[in-house]
Amino acid sequence: MDKAKPLGPIPPGFTKIDGELAIGRRRASDLAAAGTPLFVYSRTMIEARVAKLRAVLPERIRIHYAIKANSFAPLLQAMCELVDGLDVASGGELAMARAAGADPARISFAGPGKRDEELRAAIEAGVTLNLESEHEARRARAIAERVGQTPRLAIRVNPDFDLRGSGMKMGGGARPFGVDAERVAALAREIIAAGCEWRGLHIFAGSQALDAEAVIAAQAATLDLAERLAGEIGAPLPALNLGGGFGIPYFPGDEPLDIDRVGAALAERCADLAETLADTELAIELGRWLVGEAGVYLTRIVDRKESRGEVFLVTDGGLHHQLAATGNFGTVVRRNYPLAIASHFAAEATEVASVVGCLCTPLDRLAERAAFPRAEAGDLVAVFCAGAYGASASPAAFLGHGPAAEILV
Repeated sequence: MDKAKPLGPIPPGFTKIDGELAIGRRRASDLAAAGTPLFVYSRTMIEARVAKLRAVLPERIRIHYAIKANSFAPLLQAMCELVDGLDVASGGELAMARAAGADPARISFAGPGKRDEELRAAIEAGVTLNLESEHEARRARAIAERVGQTPRLAIRVNPDFDLRGSGMKMGGGARPFGVDAERVAALAREIIAAGCEWRGLHIFAGSQALDAEAVIAAQAATLDLAERLAGEIGAPLPALNLGGGFGIPYFPGDEPLDIDRVGAALAERCADLAETLADTELAIELGRWLVGEAGVYLTRIVDRKESRGEVFLVTDGGLHHQLAATGNFGTVVRRNYPLAIASHFAAEATEVASVVGCLCTPLDRLAERAAFPRAEAGDLVAVFCAGAYGASASPAAFLGHGPAAEILV
């Protein structure tokens, strides 16, 4: 067998039935009987993830779910029961959160470029607005005055540090996100003086980090910054969103984040907070870490072909549903995601093949020259780590193929 490129690690928790991949104790072929492509999300795995996090975090830390990771309605409804709050980043996501039954008082709204109608919807609903600029603060106050409501306002801070080793840096340097830390106190005092409901700070330094020490350092720096800003503001912080940044293993060589170490360090730090944070409601905001590994993308092979000595397994799915898996969602060097032939799960690899999608572009490649058991047209391919930034972050309208189906099992 020719030399193959390694695949990313398949998350723990998946089993096989009659040689097939099983998700939620159901065979892949049964799940896909109504058609492919299909996203399958395991509620049991999500529940276990949340329970694990609660077990290792200090009791005072609340868990928020960033719905940008996955906004599938049944999954959102489940998350409303499992977590303490939802974080949205658009008026559309706000509507989704409310339709899922979320209490508006448990919703926060971040993101640059909020339109007036989005600000109004949030204010009228009683949602906490994480302000991204002084101009946005003035607009929110003017809208609140027009509708006759007291706005619930927090400030998203652009810190002077980032999350070391993060996949996407959200803080440090010049950023479109948040108010520069040195300008936060003045804006907060203005908000308080205007009679708004002051809701504190949101500090998000980065995402997709697997290094526990980097996460611990960023959380410590966040708490230090919050203590300093509370002193400059001259008022306690009602709430502090510590951000998230917890990553999951996608690629060969990736190791899971040591969540026990992160929780222990956070507990130690929380036991020694300044007086200004003594009564502060603390939260972490996570998306992919909660739901990413609980999702599988199933796509069916429609053609097996050979070209100049290489095997290509052509599927009915592709980058229009799984942009990240094809290496086109911020990845600098393309590496293979966790992927398997679901119809022959855990069978011995006998050949090297590339798995490609149905789109007319060379970018549509789900796995490049990886080792698989022999697969034929009709077999199912499983792309793992598909519970986050799959359906919610892929160009489903590209070439007119449309969205994939989604189910929660």
